[in-house]
Amino acid sequence: GDPTPQGRRHRYKPGTVALKEIRKYQRSYDLLIQKLPFARLVREVALELLPADVGAELRWQSHAIQALQEAAEAFLVHLFEDTNLCALHAKRVTIMQKDIQLARRIRGAWGGLG
Repeated sequence: GDPTPQGRRHRYKPGTVALKEIRKYQRSYDLLIQKLPFARLVREVALELLPADVGAELRWQSHAIQALQEAAEAFLVHLFEDTNLCALHAKRVTIMQKDIQLARRIRGAWGGLG
């Protein structure tokens, strides 16, 4: 018989997939930064900030790194929410560096943490 016609593959309008992805991440409670690179970053920062003799012997509990990661991601999510509001206020949908700077300036020294 006749081969079945393949036709064109379905294509979403521009922006639809991006909005779907945004909603997916807004619904999830999962951590978005990978654990191992974040743990390496925490250890690296600790080594830079502490004296050499203390930093070399420092050991981290997995719960401590997890707590830091949850706090860091919550901070970033809140910062990007405020950044998005700054962009919307400027009648734009694209966030820019100046939006992040304004959001941080409005939040104050502690960045909305206390």
